[in-house]
Amino acid sequence: MQNAFTIDVEDYFQVGAFVRTIPVSDWDKWEFRAEANTEKILQILDETGVKGTFFILGWIAEKVPQLVKRIAACGHTVASHGLWHQLVYTQSEAEFREDVSAARKMLQDLSGQEVVSYRAPSFSITKKTPWAHRVLVEEGYLYDSSVFPIHHDLHGNPDAPTRIHRIETESGPLLEFPPAIVKMLGQNIPTGGGGYFRLFPFAVTRRMLQSINAGGNPFVFYLHPWEVDPDQPRVHGAPLKSRFRHYLNLKRTAPRLKRLLQTFSFTPMENVLENYFITQLTPPAAGK
Repeated sequence: MQNAFTIDVEDYFQVGAFVRTIPVSDWDKWEFRAEANTEKILQILDETGVKGTFFILGWIAEKVPQLVKRIAACGHTVASHGLWHQLVYTQSEAEFREDVSAARKMLQDLSGQEVVSYRAPSFSITKKTPWAHRVLVEEGYLYDSSVFPIHHDLHGNPDAPTRIHRIETESGPLLEFPPAIVKMLGQNIPTGGGGYFRLFPFAVTRRMLQSINAGGNPFVFYLHPWEVDPDQPRVHGAPLKSRFRHYLNLKRTAPRLKRLLQTFSFTPMENVLENYFITQLTPPAAGK
């Protein structure tokens, strides 16, 4: 079974956990490391023969357009992470529309690909944004991976479906691919990447992901370039909980990632969803 491998291309000073410590106006004051760290991931993917989907922040694309072109040239799929890494539920509908529309156009122009997938900064499409999926459809997106079915202080909707599902909007359908979770003792336990990949021992992550595949379902895995960068500058003014989440086990990420890519079969998220659409959502022919 093929699973979806995804990267959220943003820098360490842009994460949602630091939003109250580092405003957008200060981004240029911090050392820019996203390009070099993304290159590290591209090298790992090249060594393991894996292609993935890169959700690229518009701010990054504008700063280093050559990175977007290189990602596309390496055979990976370019997708949208919005322009400014602003939490969706802090924006108005009009602001969100402008953000996802401008990001899509920029990424398409740079990559030469049609950009049809979106992931919200910090998975911030929640119950507070009932219009978000409709706007995505109206702006040309087919796929989304923004709704995390967990309890979390920054995001999450624990009542949302935990597997690939079709969302019907007034403007048409959208396929949603939530980050991987497993149910344990009645709780949704995140196991699809990011800080959870750094928190759990690799053997635990492997068993949980294998259980998803054993149940007949693919999973989506996500990571950020800054997670393979243990030498990144420290943000000392951030809350202790945010710093713990951000810096936990950074030295272990790259070797764990290589093991993960050698353990499971991965492909771009779009490939998984296109196959799902064909096999699960296409009505059977008459008489069958």
